[in-house]
Amino acid sequence: MIEKSEYKGKPIIVIKRNEEDKYPFSFGLAKAKLILENLDEIKKFVQENETKQ
Repeated sequence: MIEKSEYKGKPIIVIKRNEEDKYPFSFGLAKAKLILENLDEIKKFVQENETKQ
């Protein structure tokens, strides 16, 4: 579930597992760009560690 909001007048995106998620993940434009620039490494990290669990 994705929501758009504001923090101190700046846009943020909020990612929730479900409507009742107590601890959503939120970030602004600068971090969103950083995530996009490093998406391949993030995917690699998930793949490498998903099998360990």
